[in-house]
Amino acid sequence: MQIERTPIEGVLVLTPARFGDNRGFFSESWNCRTLEGAGVNLPEFVQDNHSVSARAGTLRGLHYQAPPHAQGKLVRCGRGALLDVAVDARRGSATYGQHVIVELSAENGKQLWVPAGMLHGFVTLMDDTEIVYKCTDYYNREADGAVRWDSVGVNWGVSDPILSDKDAAAPAFVQWQSPFEAGA
Repeated sequence: MQIERTPIEGVLVLTPARFGDNRGFFSESWNCRTLEGAGVNLPEFVQDNHSVSARAGTLRGLHYQAPPHAQGKLVRCGRGALLDVAVDARRGSATYGQHVIVELSAENGKQLWVPAGMLHGFVTLMDDTEIVYKCTDYYNREADGAVRWDSVGVNWGVSDPILSDKDAAAPAFVQWQSPFEAGA
């Protein structure tokens, strides 16, 4: 597995090896021992989520789960392509408010590790794009929150995305009080 560090501490790009032939490919998308052997220790995963967006330009985010239900996410694309975004929302962090953008696609096999304390979102680049991700905590409705997608300087590549009502009404980053602290 190829492991790339990003400018935001804790955010990683993981690219599993693929073994292919004329039938397709095989890949271990997650192997705890492999990562531990490389010095990467991720928390235990307790929930898997799967989402399909019918149209290119669908933007979901920026979402979070507040403590004590904060979630780390290991995100990959099962079909199509998307831009995946992690924004550091940990007050006191040297990279607070900064973001990482990674293109995830069925073709490139990349995955993004988004630790707890981040805002997370994505925009689809193709119709019928499928995103699959593992979470380190269970979904909790009371801890669910969002920050406005266009308030942190992310170049999403779309000016008029397809949004949910929740995402369209989310507060801007500067109006939002982060529940996350660096080192917590």
